Amino acid sequence: MPQRPPKAETAVLPSLDTKDLAILKCLQQNARMTVKEIAEQVHLSTTPVHERIKRLEETGVIKQYATLLDPTKVRKGLMVICYVSLKQHDKKAGGKFIQRMHELQEVIECYNISGEFDFMLKVVAESMEAYYDFHVNKLSQAENLGHVQSVFVMGVIKQTHVLI
Repeated sequence: MPQRPPKAETAVLPSLDTKDLAILKCLQQNARMTVKEIAEQVHLSTTPVHERIKRLEETGVIKQYATLLDPTKVRKGLMVICYVSLKQHDKKAGGKFIQRMHELQEVIECYNISGEFDFMLKVVAESMEAYYDFHVNKLSQAENLGHVQSVFVMGVIKQTHVLI
């Protein structure tokens, strides 16, 4: 079977109190909020808010700060979900496939899944022609590839990054 997530991800979870959760909620809505603005929202002074954010970053609760883009405005309006099965399921073969997925710019998400397929990819492309080129010249060239099933997204009903 393809490789599992590193053990560090299953380590003891940091305890989060209601103030931590409120800070995280603010940052999910707008990562550019100032410490002062967050402090006003969560009813704390700026120093403890700053210290809490630093702790949340250091413990990996906050992984990164990012800018969310509209795919259609950056010529990536075609979204495809690809289900992929591998021929071999040993650690080395799975690791090679995972490394290849990290290298492909069109693959914006990759999940190791259970069931009939081994992986689910979220792929974005400019057009059907660009996706075809990706499929034939990049994805299908990956070692150990068994079966690929492509599902074309016709519309996005809900898409969020908000966890709390």
